[in-house]
Amino acid sequence: MDLEKGAADLVAARVDVLVLATGVAALAAKRATTTVPIVMTGSADAVTQGIVASLARPGENVTGMTTLTTELAPKRLEILKEAMPRLKRAAALWCPESEISHVELRSSRAAAERLQIQLEPLSYRADGSWNAVAESLRLNRPDALVIFDCPGIPIGEVVDLAFKQRLPTISALTYVISSGVLLSYGADAIAMSRHAAVFVDKILKGAKPGDLPVEQPTKFDLVINLKTAKALGLTIPQSILGRADQVIE
Repeated sequence: MDLEKGAADLVAARVDVLVLATGVAALAAKRATTTVPIVMTGSADAVTQGIVASLARPGENVTGMTTLTTELAPKRLEILKEAMPRLKRAAALWCPESEISHVELRSSRAAAERLQIQLEPLSYRADGSWNAVAESLRLNRPDALVIFDCPGIPIGEVVDLAFKQRLPTISALTYVISSGVLLSYGADAIAMSRHAAVFVDKILKGAKPGDLPVEQPTKFDLVINLKTAKALGLTIPQSILGRADQVIE
């Protein structure tokens, strides 16, 4: 669905509160209305995305949760290195159209230098061809693939290609790990969605969204897919297995 049209349709339906799962959707809704309250169940970085002025004082008609995706990008690279001690080259799938992706790439480059990993940016544009990106991966054959914030990316095709090429992957999206991603580290999306109900309740009782501070998650999940590791011929060190919140076997 076109986000702009979807947001406009919801506003036209005269809803009391709009609850949206992503920062991109929240931005589309914010452009559609300045009066209907908007609650985000998750956004990569609400300030960087320009959704709110600040977390403490969001202002206007938006509040909710933000996931700290940009701050966790270097940590994901550290986890990948720990899982693959011999890692030397990692492709970074990023989107030039996403400000979050830009920030993730910058912070990950610094971490890569410290970890002695050669980070190789691989850009994907919404109006471009995934086939061209896929061909680049096939030709360059990195040791692993880091998936950054990329709205609209065909994540199923990304994971499928990586699996066929025996390419370990890591993502912030914990829900994609069952599809074949090796590692994920990010906020607990289910917990954040449930907590969003607290914002809705306060707004329906009269609170203004601009007066409700945007909250950050308190729980982050490290998920390891051992089925994928086995298929790729990888042995995950016990040091990282012992810290996992979930292990898929």
